[in-house]
Amino acid sequence: MDLNAVRTFAAVADTGQFQEAAAHLSITQQAVSKRIAALERDLGVRLFTRTARGARLTIDGQAFLPHARDLLRAAERAAASVRPGSRALRVDVIGRRLAPADLVRAFHRAGPAAELDVVTLFDAEAAVAAIRSGTIDASFRAVTVPARQLPDGIEAARVLDEPIQLLTGPDHALAAARTVTPAQLAGHRIWMPGLVAGTEWAAYYADLAAAFGLTIEVTGPDFGTEPLLDTIAGSPSLATLVGEGTSFVSPAGHGLRRVAVVRPTPVYPHSLLWRGDNPHPTLAALRAFLGSVRPDRRDEGTWVPGWAW
Repeated sequence: MDLNAVRTFAAVADTGQFQEAAAHLSITQQAVSKRIAALERDLGVRLFTRTARGARLTIDGQAFLPHARDLLRAAERAAASVRPGSRALRVDVIGRRLAPADLVRAFHRAGPAAELDVVTLFDAEAAVAAIRSGTIDASFRAVTVPARQLPDGIEAARVLDEPIQLLTGPDHALAAARTVTPAQLAGHRIWMPGLVAGTEWAAYYADLAAAFGLTIEVTGPDFGTEPLLDTIAGSPSLATLVGEGTSFVSPAGHGLRRVAVVRPTPVYPHSLLWRGDNPHPTLAALRAFLGSVRPDRRDEGTWVPGWAW
């Protein structure tokens, strides 16, 4: 059904005059007549009766009017769902307990009057594919390839260098330490069952282990955060690594310890990825916000993999 014809029908019904409907729609009266005639042919009924005072709805026209308004409202909702500035900005944050999710929450609290649709995709490959297809607008990822090797049209900016911390149970040999160096972690068992080969976070921790001679074990199924915390809390020999911004609720009695890693401090390089031709105004606002809050850690003795940029 021609929505322009339906819109014209509603305008004539509201004004009661073909001429006034034409002025409202910024078209000629002849165009209004043609649209109404075409709609009546499609429906097989007369919608208006011409009178000396204008146009009056027929019984069929009265029956069709509420449905016509429903059609027009549905069309507007459909257009708004994809219209930049009207629809929600869709952002991938990797995980809802990780630092990028906190960045998005801080952006929302900062006051922009915009809707956000926060999602969690699996890895950078899936995120880039979703950005290219328009399924999402942006993603927080560690970019393991040089910028020039990103797919055409995909842009990236490093927005957060997140310090990595050691997480231990109360009986671990390093539990009482205020800080540890990467060299001191050599020889200790670091258990990270969530490292999946081929992902950007697996690449990061593989390079970290190689750089400092660490032993990172990935054996055993990944049952999620709570079972990992249970195991770490009860083990005198196992520890794990977490981002400084990773949030979790430690069960009472676990006594988990977060120990800062220093000299140098390994940082996880979060970047924001987006399509360069995406005109969504909230995306521009998000990028500006991230640029304003990024701390400068370049002179603080940090370590990142060689591919980080």
